[in-house]
Parts: sequence; structure tokens; C-alpha cells
Amino acid sequence: MRLAIVRQKYNPAGGAERFVSRALTALSATGSVEVSLIARRWETLEGIRALKADPFYLGNVWRDWGFALAARRLWERAGFDLVQSHERIPGCHVYRAGDGVHRHWLALRRRTLTAAGRWALALNPYHAYVQWAERRMFLHPNLKRVICNSRMVQTELEQYFGLPAHKSVVIYNGVDTVRFHPSLRALHRQAQRQALRVPEEAALLVYVGSGFERKGVARALQALVAAPQAWLVVVGHDKHAGRYQGLAESLGVAGRVRFAGAQKDVRPFYGMADAFILPTLYDPFPNVCVEALACGLPVFTTVQCGAAELIRDDENGWICDALDVTKLGTQVARWSQSRADWPRLAEAARATAEPLTLEAMAEALLDCYRTLL
Repeated sequence: MRLAIVRQKYNPAGGAERFVSRALTALSATGSVEVSLIARRWETLEGIRALKADPFYLGNVWRDWGFALAARRLWERAGFDLVQSHERIPGCHVYRAGDGVHRHWLALRRRTLTAAGRWALALNPYHAYVQWAERRMFLHPNLKRVICNSRMVQTELEQYFGLPAHKSVVIYNGVDTVRFHPSLRALHRQAQRQALRVPEEAALLVYVGSGFERKGVARALQALVAAPQAWLVVVGHDKHAGRYQGLAESLGVAGRVRFAGAQKDVRPFYGMADAFILPTLYDPFPNVCVEALACGLPVFTTVQCGAAELIRDDENGWICDALDVTKLGTQVARWSQSRADWPRLAEAARATAEPLTLEAMAEALLDCYRTLL
């Protein structure tokens, strides 16, 4: 089977990119698929043929539109059996909806904006282009299947585009359950806490991700106000990171917060933590949640996050509405004061992630491709 996977560029901190790299490696390892990658730039992946689509552009509309045209020309010329796109490109055979539904994201984004902000959002040409490309792709006759990374996204596709149930399948993100393991605690907890000046006995939350505004760093900081025993380490890059450091100061929690910046290897930070927090406004299914679960960390997240489908309150984590900071603070405070429950929570978190291996993900993808062919 000759399969092409399309993704525009590689960002080491990006969850979607990490999924594609994992999927490419896992599929190639099966020996039954010849995998090629169409991208502007990517990391080197052994055994993967890379096709470069990097036309000149100015601005984000031209960037996405130009890449879509160049990628489609490449796959049509090569004659692949299947083309799986991770970008909104009309004409692909399989689309992995890892970025969710843009129309739904905009609807949620409007909840947080002033009237002026909502007008600016409506007039932004990039959002208009993405919605146009999204609709054309979902209604294109070439589209055979949409791979959803959560039932949440599957429901959104039915709601906004009337996509028939037989055209979509839910395949959760896989995780390397050997590399992401509760044993990281013994390896990294003491040294990493000393390096960041976090007390050994502190109830420590870790956040991992870029895009602080959407993924709720401000809400995580606000939750600390109600939980004076809790500390927070923020791992990730954001051009407005200084703004969040200022917010921590104004809330009076800066002494219990550490901003670690972007990291190539996030495992030591999972190892130093007691729980994971991602109060995101919208996230189809973030890799970081399943990585944290695999490391034995209970997860605080929101009903607007696809990974909430794996979370059971007070069993392996907690969920609340993205904008309900009061409830989030109450949940964090209760957790930080209930240390006797931590071993039970850690065991349940790990058990949740154990079936979600990379091998299981690759086999589910292969089953999908075999069905289509």
C-alpha cells in the first residue's frame, strides 16, 4: 500500500506534529505500508520518503492556500493509493481532523471576546479561508473517510456538515507507554524539583503546551488562588509569556509558579509532577493528556477537550467547563488536600493509557485503510 501523509510543517512542541511523526514511524514498522510524507519542513524520519512542498508565500492565507495547491500537485503526480491529509485540503482521500472543526472553535472563542473582538474575528480573512477550505473538503467527492481523534469531533462533523456516520471513525492518539511511564517519578522527581526550586513536599501540577491563551494558562494560574498548597510548572513557549508571569504576580501566586519554556524532552517534567492540568478552551484530543495519564498523572481538563472522554471525576482526573474557574479551583484545592488518594488516582491514570499504545493506533489506522481499499 502506497500512502502519503500531508502536514505542512514540523513544530517540535506541536501535538499534531508529534502525532504524525509517531503515526509515520508506527505505520512504517508494520512493513505493509510504504509511507511518504508531503511537507514544507519536517524532522528526519528513518525509512520515510519525504516530498517537499514549499512554495513562496506572504501571510497565512497565501501560506495555507499555496501549500494546498503544491501538495495536491505532488500527490496527483505520484499516484498514491491513499492520501491522508492533516491539513484542510479539498480532494484528499482521508482527512485526520486533529485540529477539530474550525467553525466550532470560533464559536467557543467568541465566548471570551468583547464585542469589538468578535467583530475583528468575523472580519479576519484567514478564518474565512479556513472555513471555506474546511467546507469544500468535507463535501468533496474524493473524501472517503475522516479520522477523528475523539467522539467530540465526530459529533461536531455531523452537526456542522452533516457528515454521515459511515464516513468517520474515531481513533484515539497513541502513546509510547514505555517512554511515558510512572517510573519517570523515581528518575526525575527530586533532581527536577531541586533545579526549579520546587519543595519536595509541594502538590505540583504541570502544564505542557504552546498557545497559552487557548489552552488556559491564565485559568490554571487563577485556580491556584483557591488552592494555596498547589504549585504549577508551565512547560511551553508563548510570545506573550511575560503577560502570564505578570498575571501570576498580580494574583499573588508567582512564588508557586515556574515558567520552564519550551522543552525538547518533557518527560522529566511529568516525572516531577503529581498531576497534570490543561484547562483548554478547545482541544480535539491533545497528546499531552494521554502522555500524562501514561505517566500516572491524574488530569484536570475541560468538557471542551476530547481527552475528557477518558476522564472520570475523582477516579483518574477531573473535568469542568473551560470558563468555570471557580469549579476548577475547587477541584485543584480538594486534590491538593487529599494526598491519601494520590496512589489510587495514579494507578487509575496509568490503567487508562495502557490500551492506547502506538501499535494499537497503527493497527486501527491500517484497518481503516484496508477497508477503504
